[in-house]
Amino acid sequence: MSRKIAVLVADFVEEVEFIYPYYRLKEEGFEVVVISPGGKPVKGKKGLAISVDGGLELLKEEYDALYIPGGYAPDRLRRYGEILDFVRNMHDAGKPVCSICHGPWVLISAGVVKGKKVTAYFAIKDDLVNAGAHYTGNPVEVDGNLITGTDPSSMPSLMKKFIDVLKGK
Repeated sequence: MSRKIAVLVADFVEEVEFIYPYYRLKEEGFEVVVISPGGKPVKGKKGLAISVDGGLELLKEEYDALYIPGGYAPDRLRRYGEILDFVRNMHDAGKPVCSICHGPWVLISAGVVKGKKVTAYFAIKDDLVNAGAHYTGNPVEVDGNLITGTDPSSMPSLMKKFIDVLKGK
């Protein structure tokens, strides 16, 4: 069973898309490692200070899965080659990669959505389509090891699917 999960955050992350999954994963017994590019706490869209475990150096560790919350943070995250390499390597290794809302921006920049069924916040539909993804608009979509969701309303279903994948169901 997967035990160690990386969570990528940056300033202006959508707090609820971070908090709910963070605690759901911990409730299930997973080790959750929160990583920001600068290795310093980040500030969410509504001003919440979010502590992190470290910076890009943590990307060198071994993880069993990856979660990317939305908000405006993904636009900042995708500016780092180390992050894009990490996302691509996780995906290519067949490890679960879960993302919600604007999080798939990072998946686009990492080049892992072409030919995949994905969903996201409707505002980035064109970005996904232009990257070669099959945008469904469904609340949750699973295509291989990619698990995506549209917005906070999809989180209960998204986390159920993600946890099922993590547990090999």
